[in-house]
Amino acid sequence: MGTQARVVVLPQDSTTLRIESIELPDPGPNQVVVRQFASGICHSQLHQMHAPRKGPIILGHEATGVVLKAGNAVSHVAEGDIVMVTWVPRDSEAAQAPPEAARLQVSDGIATSQNVFTWADHTIADEQYVVKVDPNIDKDVSAIIGCAVMTGAGAVINTANVQKGESVAIFGVGGVGLSAVVGAKMAGAHPIIAVDLDDGKLEFAKTFGATHCINASKEDPVAAIHALTPKAGQFNISRQPVSGADYAFDCIGIKQTMEQIVPACRTAYFGAKGGGMAVLVGVPTTPVELNAVDVLINEKRFVGSIGGSCAPDRDFPRFLEWQNNGDLNLQGMVTARYKIDQINEAAQALESGKITGRAILEFDH
Repeated sequence: MGTQARVVVLPQDSTTLRIESIELPDPGPNQVVVRQFASGICHSQLHQMHAPRKGPIILGHEATGVVLKAGNAVSHVAEGDIVMVTWVPRDSEAAQAPPEAARLQVSDGIATSQNVFTWADHTIADEQYVVKVDPNIDKDVSAIIGCAVMTGAGAVINTANVQKGESVAIFGVGGVGLSAVVGAKMAGAHPIIAVDLDDGKLEFAKTFGATHCINASKEDPVAAIHALTPKAGQFNISRQPVSGADYAFDCIGIKQTMEQIVPACRTAYFGAKGGGMAVLVGVPTTPVELNAVDVLINEKRFVGSIGGSCAPDRDFPRFLEWQNNGDLNLQGMVTARYKIDQINEAAQALESGKITGRAILEFDH
């Protein structure tokens, strides 16, 4: 017997989302059916909404819920377990085969997903996308660990491996950027420089650990970062004083910010130490041009970070510990809450920049 579910569907030829009541199938051997408490609303879903597609799509990729059913080959969770649903395999090394992406029969065809779908009051997913967690977690705000926190904080602690005393600049302080700020704080970075176009978001970032703020609509953020990060007694190949962030993170992914993070990085200490690292975290939608001479002579690095280089089985307990200890304020980071029937309103608010931190969907049962 299947499971009744209300699911948000993105049609092939429209950006207006609809809600369908359907019956989820019983889980296959490696699948899990989850009744959901809450789901994050991520900017990457806007990219999906505006991209061409060959059929309907089911959206969302971070959630909390409780297991209703598990396939006969699933051993790490059981009925009644509290779990997080995420889009990154929980333990790729242990997987016997690549996990399957969710597909669902809807009214206008087979709807596909990017691994999972969580804009639904119930979901079905490959067991690799379902992570067992402490049953005492906050079952609403913890939903954003499965993407926002993982992506932002993970980029800092995993991809870049920031160390105590190193300088960090973070471009874009929405939900992912705020999580990067927290990751930098937990790594002991200093200074932690937040860059955004909105003074309110910058002030908000200070409450999560940013030590300096730069409004890029009012001053050149690259010049401002270099002014904040001089390295006394060090010089580059041109015999100029070394400055710049040890790590610059682009949590937006637009052309302008992608082209700012490399020049914002620390220049090389000629003959002694290479330059800084620029980390692309936000999903890019355009090509980017880099100054290859700057990369070469200052030995800078431009790297990508997908999902914060996280292994959810390993990293989610750490992020939950941060929350329990008061180092990660998820209640504060979630600044908007919607019901499933308000999904188009939520998407419009996100697209128009009205969400300061992270928005979530909450499901009534």
